[in-house]
Amino acid sequence: MNPKLFWLITAILLAFFHRAEAQEPKKIPRIGFLTGIDQPTGHQRYQEFRRVLRGLGYVEGQNLAIEYRNSEGNLDRFPELAAELVRLKVDIIVVAAGLPVIQATQNATKTIPIVMAGRGIDPVVAGLVNSLARPGGNITGVTNLSRELGGKRLELLKEVVPKATQIAVLYEAANPGSLRELKELLPVAARELGLTIRYWEIRGGDGFEQVFAAVNKERPDGLYVSGGQLMNIHVKTTAGFALKSRLPSVGSNAPYVDAGGLMSYDGDTAEAYRRVAIYVDKILKGAKPADLPIEQPTKFELVINLKTAKQIGLTIPPNVLARADRVIR
Repeated sequence: MNPKLFWLITAILLAFFHRAEAQEPKKIPRIGFLTGIDQPTGHQRYQEFRRVLRGLGYVEGQNLAIEYRNSEGNLDRFPELAAELVRLKVDIIVVAAGLPVIQATQNATKTIPIVMAGRGIDPVVAGLVNSLARPGGNITGVTNLSRELGGKRLELLKEVVPKATQIAVLYEAANPGSLRELKELLPVAARELGLTIRYWEIRGGDGFEQVFAAVNKERPDGLYVSGGQLMNIHVKTTAGFALKSRLPSVGSNAPYVDAGGLMSYDGDTAEAYRRVAIYVDKILKGAKPADLPIEQPTKFELVINLKTAKQIGLTIPPNVLARADRVIR
């Protein structure tokens, strides 16, 4: 073959393949977002997640797709929803829910990266990862270890009700984190504060009213509401009970106060979701979950509902109110 003809044909073929490659649509990353009760469009933490992603160059609907799945309060749906996201072959699954949901997602996939969104669990104690510094599997993200804050919550309750001696503690029976909180953390804090605590176990959605009736008979001075998926699903029910019974109460997260509870103390959830967006970016750029250390909160949030305080006839001490990060008036 004529050398000039050979190089001409080669140049034409190279140009053809280059054009075909350029015209091939670029794969858009797809994120699975699994949550229990929240609607992702309506909360500040989700808005912060998307805002940080935009700052990193990801625009939902343009160069990023997010598949939202919400169990709408039905705990039994999580395995099905996790399996659905796996079938969609998402690149990452963000889990904005507690331990049972993370476990269901891990059971559904050992290869797709899973990013935790800062719920109150210890992933090492739960057996999800090898260590916080080196997770070693397909799970990483943020954990707020909110159970460790139990003593601080009791202290706040004692500050707003100085004469309190008896506190009722509501907890979810099926939540391993709650059991550790009750056995190891709260008793120590209660002794130091001169409080007697009585535990009330919730086993299912139909068990709240019976427990509420029993608590009312004992007339405690305050109510401590532990965390967990079941408790989060029924947050309005619990906050409503505390309000109706005129019980000063403290919850384990801000949605409890938004629902009408008196106070909460927890890691800053909006900051946690900002960090989750950074994890998503790192993984999409090639980082492995096994090598990304799990982060704990550096910022904490005290939320107080003054409307509730007024309704139950309680005055929040000025020194406590001055420490609040957010006040509902």
